[in-house]
Amino acid sequence: MSESGREPLRIGVLGAARITERSLVVPARTTGHRLVAVAARDRSRAEAFAAAHGVERALGSYAELLADPEVDVVYNPLANGLHGPWNLAALAAGKHVLSEKPSASNAAEAEEVREAAARSGAVFMEAFHYLFHPVTRRLHELLASGELGELRHAQAMVAIPAPEAADPRWSLALAGGALMDLGCYGVHALRMLAPWAGGAPRVLSARAGERAGAPGVDEWLDAGLGFPSGATGSARCHMAYDRLEMSMRVVGSRGEATAPNFVLPQQDDRVIVRTPDGERTEHLGTRSSYAYQLEAFAARVRADAPLPLDADDAVTTMRLIDSCYESAGLPPRPRSTA
Repeated sequence: MSESGREPLRIGVLGAARITERSLVVPARTTGHRLVAVAARDRSRAEAFAAAHGVERALGSYAELLADPEVDVVYNPLANGLHGPWNLAALAAGKHVLSEKPSASNAAEAEEVREAAARSGAVFMEAFHYLFHPVTRRLHELLASGELGELRHAQAMVAIPAPEAADPRWSLALAGGALMDLGCYGVHALRMLAPWAGGAPRVLSARAGERAGAPGVDEWLDAGLGFPSGATGSARCHMAYDRLEMSMRVVGSRGEATAPNFVLPQQDDRVIVRTPDGERTEHLGTRSSYAYQLEAFAARVRADAPLPLDADDAVTTMRLIDSCYESAGLPPRPRSTA
């Protein structure tokens, strides 16, 4: 049985992506959920993945996995441009879907996913795992308690060293780019501050640098956002940086708080709080944000528990991402033909 005593999820995995070990395999093992099947277009890759990670069986096509009656949840960690098409296919097959972010290539496709989720009645969630960890919850608590005063500014920076040149994250056709792969975390995290900023943010300005040899693909992008309260936000991302950085800082009228790694808080669980009373460092725990996420998703599927992320939220995020691209003079990501 799963961690709560409810029936475990029976999960099927699309593809044999490297991220899946961290994002799903280990969390499923620790929370008691079943990895029923993994599918890859190259069956040998699926077989190797299944053998390495204890998945019950390997399948030779995504369609075969969607037709499997024992699979009730589909996890989609494919390349960005394949999120939308296979999310639509999984929902049409009546499966619950946990999709890696972003949920689609652009807002129009995200709206189609939302409509498909409504038709199916299945649970759909975009995997913004950071939101479930105590580090992010603590940033929100500090704002809600009034200790930091009124929100004035928030900034997020998400950056990594460059992937290899052949990586699909550099492909416009596969909805690549720094904002899609990294900056979506910062944009989403700023959106989640709306309760303390008078409502949802809008894009005020953006600028970007294209990847050499990859027209239309952003190597970096900086976006400035504004909230109805007058608070401002900065969402920066860089996919060819000199180091890994995944920080978030919220500044209020009475103090500020910083999470050095809000995206992967299991690697750095600090929240540093500075007020007129002094500075303190809080440690919120190194349990995986992906484990918290899987627990929340399972509680929704099995017990109809509330969930802060759904298909509506995914559409709102994609609209903001499209707006960032347009403000920076780049096109929104095209729908994939793969």
